[in-house]
Formats: sequence, structure tokens, C-alpha cells
Amino acid sequence: MPATLELGLDTFGDVTVDAAGKPLHHAEVLRNIVAEAELADQVGLNFFGVGEHHRDDFAVSAPEVVLAAIATRTKRIHLGSAVTVLSSDDPVRVFQRFSTLDALSNGRAEVIIGRGSFTESFPLFGLDLNQYELLFNERLELFAEVLKEGSITWSGKTRGAMKDQRVYPPTASGHLRTWIGVGGTPASVTRAAHYGFPLMLAIIGGDPQGFIPYAEYYRNALKELGKEQLPIGAHSPGYVAATDQQAKEELWPHFAAMHSRIGRERGWPALTPQAFEQMAGPNGALCVGSPQTVATKIARTAKALGLARFDMKYSAGTLPHANMMKSIELYGTQVVPLVRAALAE
Repeated sequence: MPATLELGLDTFGDVTVDAAGKPLHHAEVLRNIVAEAELADQVGLNFFGVGEHHRDDFAVSAPEVVLAAIATRTKRIHLGSAVTVLSSDDPVRVFQRFSTLDALSNGRAEVIIGRGSFTESFPLFGLDLNQYELLFNERLELFAEVLKEGSITWSGKTRGAMKDQRVYPPTASGHLRTWIGVGGTPASVTRAAHYGFPLMLAIIGGDPQGFIPYAEYYRNALKELGKEQLPIGAHSPGYVAATDQQAKEELWPHFAAMHSRIGRERGWPALTPQAFEQMAGPNGALCVGSPQTVATKIARTAKALGLARFDMKYSAGTLPHANMMKSIELYGTQVVPLVRAALAE
């Protein structure tokens, strides 16, 4: 495992509620995200990621714009997507937006590319969902070429060809840090290794140690391809409060409602209190509890997978902004030092 674990936060820009339980306007949610990122920077976190969605329960459809606003209000924290849905975007435009963000943030931009967990962007942008695999594979191939920041010659079936063309603006350093986000399939892990991208594992259920085979598979694939070993990160949901009981009680109604809402679309059963307790237990993926409890879970996962970074998805459905701000404060000021102490043992 790397000597120093990077610790960050992710949000999907979930539409939250006010003190009276009334949903906030998307515009207010977006402004609150900027404030949350400012706090994350102030408490010394390494990364702040913003997801991309195209539906009414999430406010962020243009993460780079939000991140650019954050860049002007922060100093040290790295800023990126979580994730950029490359399948329904143009690789050239993705690079241009993030290289611009990199300039505005003085080299702090990152991008996590992936397929995304929803498909609303396909019909929205006039794309054929039946080309799901082809779209991602071709766009990933082209994006890998664009990242070299040289002259590009490329052709495919889902986009116009390029011949001896360059993409502007380039990054000042000549390198845009890019991860591939995966849910845990051998094919996705192999793809990340093939292109030489760091791996970001989305661990949202089950025991995080169940992802050990994927981490090992990735490292072995890099070795077999003759590539250097690259970082592995993980992303999991979480919420921090003063005590375990308080954290669970505050998170439960919002987390359960979110799970049930998405579950109705995908055929999941409603989340029961028993299932929630299992997810929140010592071996579950949900990092909810006191600073000590959350730190213990993160350290366990980091050690098992040999992580270079752990990002906690701190937003959870309608969980209010004030609760998230307190969680961010506790995460940065108490959880992070406890994780670092545990890993130093």
C-alpha cells in the first residue's frame, strides 16, 4: 500500500430538503455543493469529486462547471468528476473541459471516467442504448489518444474520424490525472490495465474485502502487460456524526428513501432496518457512525485492497446540507487523523 493514503469526498449533488422537509431548488443545491467543497478544502482533504446525472433527483449535469466554481474558492484540494459518463459524451470535449479546469485550478484537476449507473443521458443526447458497449469502448480508445496531448489520427463507428489534429488547451503539466471507475467486473479491470489508467472501485454494497480479487487481478494484469503498478482507489457511501447511534438515526430516513426510490426503478426490494444495520456493520460497505467507527472501516478497506485513495460519498438522497457540512467537518478533522494513525501501526 502507498505510504500515504489520499482521503477525499464525493457527491452526486442529490436534491436535499430544508429544515421543514421541503426539497430545495436545484440552484440552491448547486450553491451548497460549492460551500461543501470549500469546507473540504479547509479541513485538509485531498480530493472532492462531483458526479454527473441527468434526472430530477440530482442537481449536477455539468460537473466541470461546478468544479470550476469550486476552483476559484479553494486552494489545495484536487477536483474531479465522480464519474464522467464517457459513453454519452465526446472525448475531445471532455478533455477540453478538464484541461480548462486544470488551468483554472493550477493543476488540481482529475477526471474519473466510467459508464455511470444510470442511462438517462443516452436518449437525452440522441444516442442508441443498444450501442452501449461500442460507445464506451470507442470513446475510451479515443480519450486515451487525446490524453497523450499530441497529434491525433483516429476513426470509429460512433463519431467522426480525426486526422492529424490536436486538442486545445493542453494541460500545463502535459498530464491530466485520469482514473477509470468500475463496479467490479473482470472485463472492466482488464480494460483499465490495458490503457494504463488507475483503478477506482465503486464499493457500494457487501463486504469491501470481496473486492480483493479485483485489486489483485488488476495488479497482475499490469504486470503481464509490462506496465508499472498504478494506484487503486475506492469509493463508498458514508456519514459521520458524534456517535454511532446519532449517525444511523440521522442517515436512515434519507438513505432508505433514496434506496427505495432507485430500487423501484431497478426491481430492488425496499431497504429494511435489518439490511441497513448489516450494511452499516463492521464488514459492510456503508461507512456510517462515529469518527472512530468510520475510521476503522476505512482503514480496514485500505489495508485489504492496498488503496492509494479512499473517497467517501457523503451525500445521501435528501440528507440536509447542514448535516453534510457537519459530517465533512468530522471526516476531515477526526476521521482522517484516525485513519492515518491506524495505517501507521
